[in-house]
Amino acid sequence: MSTSPAGPGPAKPATRLWLQLSAGRGPAECQRVVARLLPILTAEAAALGLQVELLEATAGAAPDTLCSALLAVEPKVYGSDPEALAAGWVGTVQWVGKSPFRPHHKRQNWFVGIERFALPERPSFHEREVEISVLCSSGPGGQHVNKTQSAVRVVHRPTQLSAVARQERSQHQNRRLALARLQALLQARADGQSEDAEHTRWQEHNTLTRGNAVRVYSGQDYLRVR
Repeated sequence: MSTSPAGPGPAKPATRLWLQLSAGRGPAECQRVVARLLPILTAEAAALGLQVELLEATAGAAPDTLCSALLAVEPKVYGSDPEALAAGWVGTVQWVGKSPFRPHHKRQNWFVGIERFALPERPSFHEREVEISVLCSSGPGGQHVNKTQSAVRVVHRPTQLSAVARQERSQHQNRRLALARLQALLQARADGQSEDAEHTRWQEHNTLTRGNAVRVYSGQDYLRVR
């Protein structure tokens, strides 16, 4: 009895990916939401058998606020999948509540964005098209940045799009993160976003879509309502 050749199996889950929480250009209220969501996301990751490392955190203007946070997510137990976490978080997250900084402010809907980076098995660029250089890991960063390691900058020669990663503790991981960011930039370009938006996407965290939230939290206790 003949058998058909086995087709390609399902894509392997990413062994490590990065999630970036960002308040965009939002006010202190949005920055506070980023800080409050960080432990919620971390606890959910632990429940899924995942390990989360805070690579970089940019403090907000007010106490206990964060403009952005970059997390590395990887399996902690056999069979756990970082994609399972990303699927429930990537997009816009909404918090409904009164401003803790401006009690009389009428606005009660605040939004933050969560982006995902992962280097795909088949990037949209060829290795020969990318210039990779090593930089000194100096400059601003979170408390977890190991400044004795080297940063990596990648440039896609055909488009001149570039990405830098200095947050990881090893040059190898910085290279992977930079390539993942470059892949995201190229995908954004393919999707028709303007070149200016592409260049500022990971630098200024400008892209934040309000509405169609993937999650909604409410009140000072951050109870999930959707």
